[in-house]
Amino acid sequence: MATCIDTCRTGNTQDDDSRFCCIKNFFRPGFSVNRKIHHTQIEDDDDVWIKMLEEAKSDVKQEPILSNYYYASITSHRSLESALAHILSVKLSNLNLPSNTLFELFISVLEESPEIIESTKQDLIAVKERDPACISYVHCFLGFKGFLACQAHRIAHTLWKQNRKIVALLIQNRVSESFAVDIHPGAKIGKGILLDHATGVVIGETAVVGDNVSILHGVTLGGTGKQSGDRHPKIGDGVLIGAGSCILGNITIGEGAKIGSGSVVVKDVPPRTTAVGNPARLIGGKENPRKHDKIPCLTMDQTSYLTEWSDYVI
Repeated sequence: MATCIDTCRTGNTQDDDSRFCCIKNFFRPGFSVNRKIHHTQIEDDDDVWIKMLEEAKSDVKQEPILSNYYYASITSHRSLESALAHILSVKLSNLNLPSNTLFELFISVLEESPEIIESTKQDLIAVKERDPACISYVHCFLGFKGFLACQAHRIAHTLWKQNRKIVALLIQNRVSESFAVDIHPGAKIGKGILLDHATGVVIGETAVVGDNVSILHGVTLGGTGKQSGDRHPKIGDGVLIGAGSCILGNITIGEGAKIGSGSVVVKDVPPRTTAVGNPARLIGGKENPRKHDKIPCLTMDQTSYLTEWSDYVI
């Protein structure tokens, strides 16, 4: 493991509705939630980095053997930008692409693009709130490959927009090799993203993923053939996409929709509905689909629809 690079320049569970305030303008005009929404204070973005430093110090106190690793990865850095550039450069480096080269590339992009770090903080909060396996921000930051792949993509996407396409594609390739997550640098991804487990996630060049979306492993947002141009799905805010799902073509998944695990979706899905099966069908039928008032990206509920849709028994 490489040591810290350029250290001189770096130095109770809430219910679903109480977390509603992290999604702004989520519902369509005129839609009212049945239960009262309690607006609570979402952690201030600046507190995330401070909390990470506190967590790191606590972890080292419990496990002194981790002191060098935590020092190199977190506590020696003066900012989240530097720590993120470091951890990505270490994870994505190889014999021919040294970590110091990647660090200089990543830190230059992050320092010029503060919006990336704001999205990173929202992603950390999303993982901590939605994934019961995540015990701390540090746990996510150091070990969750879905989170790390998403942050590397944010850097690659910025380079892609700057017409630095060769290096952007190189980052995509290294992310695919290191994390088994393949996101084209042209894809647009919002903030507050959870890529849970993330193995086998594929997102195509013209795909658009909104804010506060939860995607499980084995999901494909792909095309349907050899078409060029705008050919990939558009995922609305607050969507939950179950494991192993394929969403194909230039279609729209409406805000707050839920895609059941293993589904194959090739047509638009209306907001706040659930699509399941192969080919996917709407719960309640096309003419009168059943709509839900909970936010699926927050509930992470992937099985309740079975009681209404399937005759599956054991």
